[in-house]
Amino acid sequence: MSITKLEQMLDVLKERPKKRMAAAWANDSHTIVASHEAVKIGIIDAILVGDKAIIQKTCEEHNIDPKDFTIVHVDTDSKAAAKAVEIINKGEADFLMKGLISSDKYMKAILHKETGLMNPGAVLSHVSVIEPPNYHKLIIVGDVAIIPLPDLSQKVAITNYVIKTAQLLGIETPKVAILAISEQVLPKIPSCVDAAIIVKMSQRGQIKGAMVEGPLAMDLVVDKESAQIKGVTSPVCGDADCIVFPNIESGNVFYKTQTKMCGAELGAIVMGARVPCVLSSRGDSEKTKLFSIALAAMLA
Repeated sequence: MSITKLEQMLDVLKERPKKRMAAAWANDSHTIVASHEAVKIGIIDAILVGDKAIIQKTCEEHNIDPKDFTIVHVDTDSKAAAKAVEIINKGEADFLMKGLISSDKYMKAILHKETGLMNPGAVLSHVSVIEPPNYHKLIIVGDVAIIPLPDLSQKVAITNYVIKTAQLLGIETPKVAILAISEQVLPKIPSCVDAAIIVKMSQRGQIKGAMVEGPLAMDLVVDKESAQIKGVTSPVCGDADCIVFPNIESGNVFYKTQTKMCGAELGAIVMGARVPCVLSSRGDSEKTKLFSIALAAMLA
């Protein structure tokens, strides 16, 4: 079954064994309500790591029974992140979630050389699954939040992550667009050159399981007519499942334009660690956090 709406992840997960989630500094209402919704649906068991008194008070304010969770008390956000990662490393949870903690402290716990969640040589990258109201399918994008200016090897890793995510959502051969400023291979623009190399790597079998096209400007990625006008013939044009961005600015602007101006919903995680790690913004909605939990559970 190919998942075409974010809500469908919940239906799929109901038919699978429950996953276990450890949430770091889970003191805020959005994290608690989203976690409880996932528990109530029956897709996860949740361990909330944070200030127990605050968590219990927040539960009471939202008519949630704190006994629906396992609560692990710590008194600071940094300790909460370290403890949540420790729970993962002990095999007591299947994926990690970010609560009311800054991204840098959350990432520090994941990246810690001795106690973190990284294998040597792994590339950590952010992957979002977005449901835009003005596009005909889900769009899977990376990287919008972690790697400022990915080099070629990091772009290859990001490409593989979005392909893996698409396949786990039931898209057998995802169509991947490598974004650049132009559809021409312009030697002086690194994003165009990198895109051309990644496409050739895909053609040679170094990147597997997807149809990869690039460089492509954004109009060609989402609009088949624009591609026809510009003389570019590719099944990816106007029908992309995935977009690989050339830098964090372009990715982050796309992400926030979709959510804040277009009303898109999404799920967001970090890939490259030993387990999926939910990384939504502290200001994201309860629904976005629920979909992020579901996405991590799908990949765990």
